[in-house]
Amino acid sequence: MKIERLQMEMPREDEILVRLVASGICHTDISLRQSGGTDAVVLGHEGAGVVERVGKAVRKVRRGDHVLLSYQSCGRCASCRHGQPTQCSHFWDLNFGFARLDGSNALEASGVRGHFFGQSSFATHTLATERNVVKVSKSLDLQMLAPLGCGLQTGAGTVMNSLAVRAGESTVVFGTGSVGLAAVMAARIVGANPIIAVDIRTKRLQLAKELGATHLVNARRLDPGERVADICGGIDATVETTGDPSIERAALNLLNPGGRLALLTGGGAPEGLPRGRRVVSVIQGDAIPQQFIPRLIKLWQKGQFPFDRLVRFYDLRQINRAIVDSIRGTSIKPVLRIAEP
Repeated sequence: MKIERLQMEMPREDEILVRLVASGICHTDISLRQSGGTDAVVLGHEGAGVVERVGKAVRKVRRGDHVLLSYQSCGRCASCRHGQPTQCSHFWDLNFGFARLDGSNALEASGVRGHFFGQSSFATHTLATERNVVKVSKSLDLQMLAPLGCGLQTGAGTVMNSLAVRAGESTVVFGTGSVGLAAVMAARIVGANPIIAVDIRTKRLQLAKELGATHLVNARRLDPGERVADICGGIDATVETTGDPSIERAALNLLNPGGRLALLTGGGAPEGLPRGRRVVSVIQGDAIPQQFIPRLIKLWQKGQFPFDRLVRFYDLRQINRAIVDSIRGTSIKPVLRIAEP
């Protein structure tokens, strides 16, 4: 990835100009980078920054406010009106279309496309809207909070919202990256038991134990399906973050009647799903950012959601190193420091 100086339009009536101070790096950014393509784009979708200017139609924030950035939604379709922004009719276009909903692009003068997740936060400045900004207290470490906008929200939200895990339910998390570890922490918060973490990295599994997992399964050494069955017999709730078809099948076969399997890599329910079991493809943990992110911040302040243990900071100019470290697994949640608040 290259760092270049670009020309960006000023905010429209419904837009917010944000000076970014940090941005988390998510595997969605990395996957798009690896997929290539012909267009130059600005990635990044876990931004944190300070409001510098607002359009005249903006009411919820003003100049000087500290904000986190999350996914974009239209606010007008039936799903948005009924409090389900992750099901927005325009979700794909607004988050992956690299343009505003009307097709325009604020970076057009530079021949580059932005608006990724309604933000493109690998930058010093960006445009957002009231739909994807979350105002936070100026007393908090804005750089530390940056990764809450996507991966951590997704992992915790999957447990708390999508699967609605209850106290005493057996819960298995396949994959202990930042999303999986957020799910482990959320499972501990809601009182799930047992909480089983499955991975192939010993250090990640040890961290999962420290964050709330009651049992660990090293899939490089043991058959995860057999080991999970030995521990709890069947599963009430499963979070599958790996995208491995064999893991998905094993998880499905272990579901108790009434059990739920959450797929976080775009999969869907297979044919022949046993009656009474449910498979859901989860987007952003079914979270409303303006409600759920403040909840996670409060849990963090109480020491119940210590996501800071996953974070490793890099300067913006170290972005390629941060991506490599994430791919290699030596960094769980890389966060780019862009500027001082």
